[in-house]
Amino acid sequence: MLTTLLDGQVMAEKHGSGSPRVLAMHGWARTRHDWAPVLGGYDAVAVDLAGFGATPPPEGEWSTEQYAESLLPLLDPASPLVLMGHSFGGRVAMHLARLRPDAVRGLVLTGVPLLRPDASGAPARKGGPLDLRIAKALHARGIVPESVVDKYRKKYGSADYNAAQGVMRTVLVKAVNEDYTRELEAVRAAGIPVEMVWGEGDTAATVAMARSAAELIGPTAHLDVVAGSAHLLDDQLGAHLRTALDRLLDTPKETQP
Repeated sequence: MLTTLLDGQVMAEKHGSGSPRVLAMHGWARTRHDWAPVLGGYDAVAVDLAGFGATPPPEGEWSTEQYAESLLPLLDPASPLVLMGHSFGGRVAMHLARLRPDAVRGLVLTGVPLLRPDASGAPARKGGPLDLRIAKALHARGIVPESVVDKYRKKYGSADYNAAQGVMRTVLVKAVNEDYTRELEAVRAAGIPVEMVWGEGDTAATVAMARSAAELIGPTAHLDVVAGSAHLLDDQLGAHLRTALDRLLDTPKETQP
């Protein structure tokens, strides 16, 4: 059932007939509909994050932390929620868990780029290719306009970057340059259970990276690698996500590690 949240600012899909026990957040350029096969039978709500689906873009160039801050009113320590996040939505979920750990029953994450540098251990090249870095430097000095920098960004940009429009392009650039070590450490300190369900063939957020993130979280993290799946939610990932969700919902909050 389509509904509105936060005084109409956010569109969402409500599943089940009771008070939501799960808040689900989709990946970049996806919508709440991705969660429908996963959330059937649960009391849950899947949001369209700002700029996707039926929810309008943010007014400014938000970071993922600002996305989380916009959703904070949905969290209530009296009724802690399980947060589910795929990719971009998982980034938002990590911030929510750090900001309001007392209102988070657990996390279910899939395909979330949580750490940098990449899993190979090679540091990411800051600023991109040489000609893009030169264009940025010249723009910073007022020698070339922003349009020149944008030309090089488009040349080297991902399909997501080139498809993004307006403020959402800057939102994406901010997101892909973020690291969540602080959030992982905060989740560990709070003892929040974390179910990590990863496609074996995920190249956007590799299994090696997921293992490193799980080590940072510590004993409350459980990593489930799904053979034959990749980054986007498919039937196999969906089934494993439901199993992970059951583990969190069946564990009373006061007895969680």
